[in-house]
Amino acid sequence: MSKPIVAVVGRPNVGKSTLFNKLCGKRLAIVDDKPGVTRDRIYGDCEWLGKSFLLVDTGGIEPYSDDIILSQMRRQAQIAIDSADVIIFVTDIKTGVVATDAEVASMLLKSGKPIVLCVNKCDSIGETPLEIYEFYNLGLGDPVAVSAAHGHGTGDLLDEVYKYIGDNTEEETDDDTVKVAIIGKPNVGKSSLVNAVCGEERVIVSNIAGTTRDATDTVVENEHGKFLLIDTAGLRRKSKVDDTIEKYSVMRAVMAVQRADVCVIMIDGTEGFTEQDSKVAGIAHEEGKGCIIVVNKWDIVEKDGKTMDAYRKKLMNDFSFMSYAPIIFISAKTGLRLGRLFDLIKFVDTQNAMRIRTGQLNEVLADAQTRVQPPTDKGKRLKIYYMTQPSTRPPTFVCFVNDKELFHYSYQRYIDNQIREVFGLEGTPTRYIIRERGEGNK
Repeated sequence: MSKPIVAVVGRPNVGKSTLFNKLCGKRLAIVDDKPGVTRDRIYGDCEWLGKSFLLVDTGGIEPYSDDIILSQMRRQAQIAIDSADVIIFVTDIKTGVVATDAEVASMLLKSGKPIVLCVNKCDSIGETPLEIYEFYNLGLGDPVAVSAAHGHGTGDLLDEVYKYIGDNTEEETDDDTVKVAIIGKPNVGKSSLVNAVCGEERVIVSNIAGTTRDATDTVVENEHGKFLLIDTAGLRRKSKVDDTIEKYSVMRAVMAVQRADVCVIMIDGTEGFTEQDSKVAGIAHEEGKGCIIVVNKWDIVEKDGKTMDAYRKKLMNDFSFMSYAPIIFISAKTGLRLGRLFDLIKFVDTQNAMRIRTGQLNEVLADAQTRVQPPTDKGKRLKIYYMTQPSTRPPTFVCFVNDKELFHYSYQRYIDNQIREVFGLEGTPTRYIIRERGEGNK
């Protein structure tokens, strides 16, 4: 049985994201004094009195706004409401009941879902403020006084939610679910890819760069397997990151990469490689994640019979520091090669988790040293006694040698190429730890 879903909704700037973070016990949603910071639905696990449920943070609802982003935020909130089992409606005691609160309340009542009315920013301890009685006018029952910033009243709020979520024996996440971070500079089509795979408007898509700010999670199960897609904010050049919200977004994107098994590095096929693409890919490479370079918008690129090969060769040169990463050309808009992309994700995940037996490694090492003698310096030759693999994700190899200074990068790269030639390791970086005999397992 899946977890119950509890949606946190309300008009902008009433403290929904602060409450969401407090209930989840982590800073998953961006919090800022500016209204409209949260745009997409953000998910987090929450547990109360032994029952676990999925908490969903939403963008502020402006019922009659014509603004493109605000109208799409409203649609995102409506999707969250439709999929929720319980709704927490957040209001602000400092402003009292405003017209927008009444409109949102009407919208929620039409859903027919259980609603818990939360009156936020009741920061003082002691008697409940008399102003709270005004919120009975919304027709949603007894309001719960809460201070999301300080945590006051959150237990009472969760007690009310607990009444509606019922018994659940939620199964643990399957180990075979592949976590995929979709990363890239702004406006390359990351959110469009998620929506194309899901068959619904899961995240907001707009031509305005920077529309996605939080990293959002989407679970997908198809004929290729089970995947957790993490859509991230586009990573901009540092010179352009002058807004506090954008800085938080970059942090979220890096955290998304850290959570992932495989990183899909998206490039705009109409623009080609840029310096920012290299920086984005560098984050995934340094974190040791499986990587796939995905060229999007291939349907609108002018091409002839040689375009793809020429494009691929140029990208292999541009991404020379991660030559292991496969390159695929897709169109999120038309669905071109999306099936092939998921096969590649599964394959790269397997390669990133590959473990090679010590005996097999040392056979390859002995053969490699026979073909190309280890380097010497001042009459002293490098001796590689043996190799072993202590960990995966990424595959990490320990080499025991007579002198670390003699194990030059060029020979290390040669050994790595020999291992890749035999075992594959396509799509994953590798790590080498060089130890002199007698150092032990420090």
